[in-house]
Amino acid sequence: MKNHGNIRPKESNRWIKIVNNCIFCKIVKKEIPATIVYEDEHTLAFMDIGPIVKGHVLVIPKTHYDPLTETPDEIVAQLHTVAKRIAQAQIDGLGADGVNIMQNNGAAAGQEVPHIHVHVIPRFTDDGHHWNWAAKKYDDFEEMAELAEKMLSSFHL
Repeated sequence: MKNHGNIRPKESNRWIKIVNNCIFCKIVKKEIPATIVYEDEHTLAFMDIGPIVKGHVLVIPKTHYDPLTETPDEIVAQLHTVAKRIAQAQIDGLGADGVNIMQNNGAAAGQEVPHIHVHVIPRFTDDGHHWNWAAKKYDDFEEMAELAEKMLSSFHL
């Protein structure tokens, strides 16, 4: 598990550089400004400066973790508990008609900052943003079953 927030001497200089240059870690350390929406001992939520829709919030752990698959379950749970509360605040406070809650994991998935974070995006009927998720098709149910089996055989609790 990579916990880049509590770097030990045996960890590489590469990871130290990642944490020292992480924009989210700099926000946590108050080295750069952010508009904070929520903060507790382990979690920080702030306005995204490049929002998909106005009111877009990022929820991060105060300790540097990445990727999702190496982040402790309790941290992932805390991020989503806060995301749920932010979503309700967007509905109640901003009048959002719906909310997208997303976590992009890895560059291929669109992750730009290598510090686990959850996007909480208020949605309005007329906000003009549309996800372009073109649905793909499986050749047959057998192909689907084979892929499911590959995942299940690697599943860890």
